[in-house]
Amino acid sequence: MDKEKLIGTWKFKSMKVETEKGEVIYPYGENLFGMLIYTPSGHMSVLLMNPEREKFASDDPLGGTTDEIKSAYGGFDAYCGTYSVDEEKGTVTHHVEGSKFPNWIGTNQVRYFEFSDNKLLLYATLKIKGEQWKFEGILKHL
Repeated sequence: MDKEKLIGTWKFKSMKVETEKGEVIYPYGENLFGMLIYTPSGHMSVLLMNPEREKFASDDPLGGTTDEIKSAYGGFDAYCGTYSVDEEKGTVTHHVEGSKFPNWIGTNQVRYFEFSDNKLLLYATLKIKGEQWKFEGILKHL
C-alpha cells in the first residue's frame, strides 16, 4: 500500500522546475537542503532551502535589511498540516495549516507521487509569475 510507504522522514535530493518556456531552474539551488515528514497520524511538514543563502550582516534574526530579508525569503519554503492519499489517482494532498506563504494557509496542495529505485518522486504544477511551472522533487527515505 503506497500510503504506508510514504510514512517517515524524506530528504530532498533535488528539486527542479520547468517553466512554460522550457527553462529549467533550481529554486533552492542545485545543492538544496530539504526534508519532508509524513507521520502515521496523518500530519506532514516540509522544509526546503538553499543552503548557500547569504547570511545577514547582523546576528539578530529580526535585524536584516530589506534586501537580506527578501533574499532569505526567496531561498526558503516551509509549510505543515495534515495529508491524505488517493492511491487510485497517485496523489498526496497536503492540507496546509501553517505556511511561510500566507496564501497557502487553509488550502489543499496536491502532489502526484511515485516510487522509483527506493526514492520518492513528487510532481506538482503551480502558477508562478503568471505561468504554469512544473515542479519535480526527488527524495530519499532516511
